[in-house]
Amino acid sequence: MSIDLSPVLAGTIASLLAGAATGLGGLPMLGIGRSAARCQGVMLGFAAGVMLAASFFSLIVPAIGILDRQGIGSWPAAAMIAVAVLVGGALLLALGRFSVERFTSEEGLDRTGHRIWLLVAAITLHNAPEGLAVGVSFARDAGGEGYATALGIGIQNIPEGFAVGSALALRYPPLLAFAGALASGLVEPVFGALGATLVHRFAMLLPIALCLAAGAMISVVMSQIAPELGEDGHAAQGSLLIGLAVMTCLDVALG
Repeated sequence: MSIDLSPVLAGTIASLLAGAATGLGGLPMLGIGRSAARCQGVMLGFAAGVMLAASFFSLIVPAIGILDRQGIGSWPAAAMIAVAVLVGGALLLALGRFSVERFTSEEGLDRTGHRIWLLVAAITLHNAPEGLAVGVSFARDAGGEGYATALGIGIQNIPEGFAVGSALALRYPPLLAFAGALASGLVEPVFGALGATLVHRFAMLLPIALCLAAGAMISVVMSQIAPELGEDGHAAQGSLLIGLAVMTCLDVALG
């Protein structure tokens, strides 16, 4: 017996399932626990690799494809993407400056806590346009494109959940690290419902949203993580390459 769902409901459910896949990535945190602090550089390196690959292959490249299908010329599309990436990066830099006050005490700046929360904020922010993408896809083609988009994003969300969980595990208990990884993906059903409801408006805004998120993630990697990896030796740099390779394979293979 088949169940006919409206595009809005189907898009919401699919984006919920795709977003919840971050919880699968966070499951290892329940076993790693406090030992994560002993391999901080390795875990942050993996997170940085995942974020860099996702910025380009999950966000910027799909944005280029969307603009091409919308018939926007090469130069206008390039300008839109460049401006959106720069604005996204600037917004995260501004957020970083603002949040310094919350992580500064009499002993000075809590660099680890500051870095963790900016990383979590950037990955959570990037899940919003992914939720939009699922919702828009279901509104256009619930039987084909919608399922393919939801499946691809759901699988990609697993290493992203691991990245969030591994960052939180450096400072917080295992259960909270897992919960944070799961929660980072749960913005997707909210934006999935919006995308399916207002498909025409969000179809136009989607490439901009994707590139804003890409700029934010690149900004966090370069300002908060990359400077530390050089001090953590070859293991941290190797884990960055592994994270980059894993996420690139998933993004390219899943389209």
